[in-house]
Amino acid sequence: MRKKIVIEALNPLHGSVNYLKELRELSRKNRNSSIESEEKIWIEVLMKRKIGYKFLRQKPIDRFILDFYCSELNLAIEIDEGSHNRRRSYDEVRDLFLSQVGIKTIRFTNGEVLNNIDEVRKKIINFIFSFYSLPCQGEI
Repeated sequence: MRKKIVIEALNPLHGSVNYLKELRELSRKNRNSSIESEEKIWIEVLMKRKIGYKFLRQKPIDRFILDFYCSELNLAIEIDEGSHNRRRSYDEVRDLFLSQVGIKTIRFTNGEVLNNIDEVRKKIINFIFSFYSLPCQGEI
């Protein structure tokens, strides 16, 4: 049985998802101390609308902080460090919650980002093409 989302997480006035105010400072700290793979994908793929859509770094959503988030697409991009292998059930609960509020998640490993950024870029763009049926506005 799927758990229902907590209604308080949704903000009907703005059509958005609320977040815990305590996460605001932590998300700022995370932006200033990014891991190498997060920096690489940010600089080479996501910043300044390089693929045509605006992404935010370390975006608080409800009780989570997303590595990268595009509100226009309701798309989260997560970079899984080695520690994420031990947090698989946490990630599953998180992804379930995000899907229930309409946010789709794409995950990449540190290795994928660090060793093959061009393939990561293509996967993101192909996902946008196929899932959203939207034209690519950036470079492949």
